[in-house]
Amino acid sequence: MGVIDSILEIILPFEFMNYEFMKNALIALVLIAPIFAILGTMIVNNKMAFFSDALGHSALTGIALGSLIGITNMNIGMIIFAIGFALLLNHVKNKTTYGADTIISVFSSIAIALGLAILAQTGNFNQYSSYLVGDILSISDLEILYVFIIAIVVIVFWYFSFNKLNLISINTTLAKSRGIKTRKIDNIFSILIAIVVMISIRWIGILLINSLLILPAASSRNIAKNMRWYHLYAVIFSLFSGIAGLITSYYFNIPTGPMIVIISGVIYFITLVVKGKIKGK
Repeated sequence: MGVIDSILEIILPFEFMNYEFMKNALIALVLIAPIFAILGTMIVNNKMAFFSDALGHSALTGIALGSLIGITNMNIGMIIFAIGFALLLNHVKNKTTYGADTIISVFSSIAIALGLAILAQTGNFNQYSSYLVGDILSISDLEILYVFIIAIVVIVFWYFSFNKLNLISINTTLAKSRGIKTRKIDNIFSILIAIVVMISIRWIGILLINSLLILPAASSRNIAKNMRWYHLYAVIFSLFSGIAGLITSYYFNIPTGPMIVIISGVIYFITLVVKGKIKGK
């Protein structure tokens, strides 16, 4: 980490860079933000905002079940449950005539209620309540390595699968006629979202994770004229929100996650205004 530290000290010679936890949080945000932006654009395109929110809620059940059966590493319990949750949700969604939003809401409600019930019964709720809002300042060097690996996986998936996902979002029948295995792509994408959400949940928080996935992409969609700018703006907005939120939280003693979401929300409304002006012309 010595080379990275030296670069960061040159680029950002501020007081907070004297603290190791702030350096780690900044490195993590620089890695996490593009992941969220890239996934967010695909989530928004495929109208899966409710889906990613339901996955975030399911983390509580993953924690509860992991605690119940004695899994010491909560990330493992959450990831296993989230993958099963995502695949089951996709299966039910494709087999029923109800709207996707209805099915997702049912799964989300059951997941968070089940998690709360189990944790309350075992007396462990207070122990894991920090997962609700997260704490990116607690991220370790090893966890940063995990984020780096998942960032590579997301970029590779995006490179090979974005056009297919985009066509699926536009016209599923057309995608099938082109030989695209829509169910397989959808399941792989859902699993990837599940893994990213579960890995990030301890730092970002169950209540905030979906906002960080959706807001940068939604803001970008307001003003982007094509797909290239759509992705570029999303990454820029996500990075800016993350870094600005971290710095602001340090100087004003505000939790980092909520501060990042607030800045992302402000950017979204600014882009709405800009969008209105563009349409007006």
